[in-house]
Amino acid sequence: MKEYDLIVVGELNVDLILNNIEKTPEVGKEVFARDMTLTLGSSSAIFANNVSVLGTRTTFFGKIGDDSYADLVFNSLQKSGVNTDYIIKTKTHKTGITVAMSYAEERAMITYPGAMSVMSADDVSDGLLMKGKHMHVSSIFLQEALLPTVHLLFKRAKSLGLTTSLDPQWDPHENWDVDLEVLLPYVDVFLPNEGELMAMTDSTTIDAGIKKILAWSNHVVVKQGVDGATLYSGDKELHFPAFLNRKLVDAIGAGDSFNSGFINAFIKGYPVERCLELGTIMGAVNTTAQGGTGAFVSLDVVREAAKEQFDFDYIID
Repeated sequence: MKEYDLIVVGELNVDLILNNIEKTPEVGKEVFARDMTLTLGSSSAIFANNVSVLGTRTTFFGKIGDDSYADLVFNSLQKSGVNTDYIIKTKTHKTGITVAMSYAEERAMITYPGAMSVMSADDVSDGLLMKGKHMHVSSIFLQEALLPTVHLLFKRAKSLGLTTSLDPQWDPHENWDVDLEVLLPYVDVFLPNEGELMAMTDSTTIDAGIKKILAWSNHVVVKQGVDGATLYSGDKELHFPAFLNRKLVDAIGAGDSFNSGFINAFIKGYPVERCLELGTIMGAVNTTAQGGTGAFVSLDVVREAAKEQFDFDYIID
């Protein structure tokens, strides 16, 4: 019996979310946002928070500053049941922050990376990896010290018997400097959105991008926002439509919440078709409250939102 179902290796920061913005700001001018939230941010932390609420025994490895933002991160993760013993505090770098300007299903973001940029694959010990069943990594392009050898981290995890997943997230430099042919054989579940997939494969359509990587891949899940998500696995292709929220609050973290639903089910051994459905409903539940974790207060709250707003019975052992 492993100590943890899931080890999340990734970035940590807070999100300052501006909602109900009157119009897109222009340089030299000022506009009003009518709502604001300061909350747990970063793809990795939102995923860890939400998958823990869904019942996955989760620990987190990352680096963070020694400041008040770090306190918010620690308190948020611990409240949701995430083990934080392996998070490293450093006095030489500040905790990162993302300012997110939210416009319905889309948002524009500015990130100060801080401590997340100095964590490398070598910081993750085999001893820690051996404590878990599954390793998830997000936002490799924000983690500049991790990116060059991230394939070696996945290779080590697989050699130690873990299953693995990766959500690459967007590359702020748009260089997409990662060798997918080397990396993807060690990734059991690859979770890009459609824009990331096309950018990483230098393709103009999802189908073209999939054709370039399918020979190296295990399961590829392409998140498509209001169009749902599509799973590619060998010669299997399965599309699942989105659960649309007519009373959308914001879509911050919806992709990370999708990941939490999918990976929670994947670790428990559900068929990938069922994982796709459960990922899709968790992405929808995310949009019922502000921020990436606002809807994930408890499992009962998640189930209530799924039933009341989407007529979905979320039952999983």
